[in-house]
Amino acid sequence: MSRRERRFHRQFHALERLVPQLRAPLTHLRRDRWFPLRFPLALLLTVGGLFWFLPILGLWMLPAGLLLLAIDLPHLRGPISAAIILGRRTSQRWLRRWRRR
Repeated sequence: MSRRERRFHRQFHALERLVPQLRAPLTHLRRDRWFPLRFPLALLLTVGGLFWFLPILGLWMLPAGLLLLAIDLPHLRGPISAAIILGRRTSQRWLRRWRRR
């Protein structure tokens, strides 16, 4: 396993610790046998996230779709893990500022 893949898996585990409700679904979706469901779901979420301005769809679908897509496409693992790290750091910074007030 390469350094990029280890970093990607560490970020998955960090997301599971951050939101414990996601632990079971993410664990199941990462298994190889879920590829026939995971890949079309990732594409649908990504395309749905591009239409975030419509009432039912939301911007949350884009990162969720890219995260699922990165499981199957190794070229996305580096940028997606970097985005997860950036998002976690930004949210921690906002929480610290909010707690000070």
